[in-house]
Amino acid sequence: MTDKAFSIDEDELQAFVDGRLDGDRHAAVEAHLAAYPELAERIALERRQRAMLRSRLDAKFAEPIPAHLRIATLRAARRTFWARGWTSAAAAVALFVAGATAGWFANAIAPGPAPLSPAPTASVAQGAHAAYRTFVVEVAHPVEVGVQQEAHLLQWLSKRLGRKLAAPDLSPFGYRLMGGRLLPGGNGAAAQLMYDDASGRRLTIYVRAADGTETAFRFQKEGEAATFAWIDQGFGFAVTATATREELLPIAEAVYRGFEGKS
Repeated sequence: MTDKAFSIDEDELQAFVDGRLDGDRHAAVEAHLAAYPELAERIALERRQRAMLRSRLDAKFAEPIPAHLRIATLRAARRTFWARGWTSAAAAVALFVAGATAGWFANAIAPGPAPLSPAPTASVAQGAHAAYRTFVVEVAHPVEVGVQQEAHLLQWLSKRLGRKLAAPDLSPFGYRLMGGRLLPGGNGAAAQLMYDDASGRRLTIYVRAADGTETAFRFQKEGEAATFAWIDQGFGFAVTATATREELLPIAEAVYRGFEGKS
């Protein structure tokens, strides 16, 4: 086995957890894990976590696909989008042709490749990290509504997101609720709940509507901030803190259990 075969990055480990690797790469990851017992233990835990989430969502998967997500509906919406786009393009062409030659014009309007969208859980994790980085440093106004108005805060955020929210109890981990705020997120609203511990270290929970069926936890770390993100029943969730993966995982599991079934 060459050194190249053991060049295993975080995305490939996530693909292994999700069961998306075949052939040589699957074997390379297995060999890599055999050589690093601590990493193998972590990956085994994440695979068990994925299996647990999938078992709890089996009933949801068995439900009929909502009308707005059916292939025929999506195709019709896409045709409408392209029809409108071509109408606008035709108007632009009519104005442009007067001042350009046909060859130059054809080259100018040639469409380029569409940008790739990030995976749903990656997008949720990125949104959570950006919100954490923005507000965790605030001293005077870390939250929009404080814990003194917790009932009002949760009712307000629940109404804006269209989902009943609760503030998970993180006291077993030394964190207490500070409050929260409403944020823009994806194509709608997002909620951020902020906690702190006795030392002043802060942790945030981020929630927004999100499509996708990625039930496994996704781990992301940028600088000192670590994030666990997942999708459940049409919503994306993320927990972010300055912590190690091992410290943050049990907190993420507690948050998952705290939100489970609250739709």
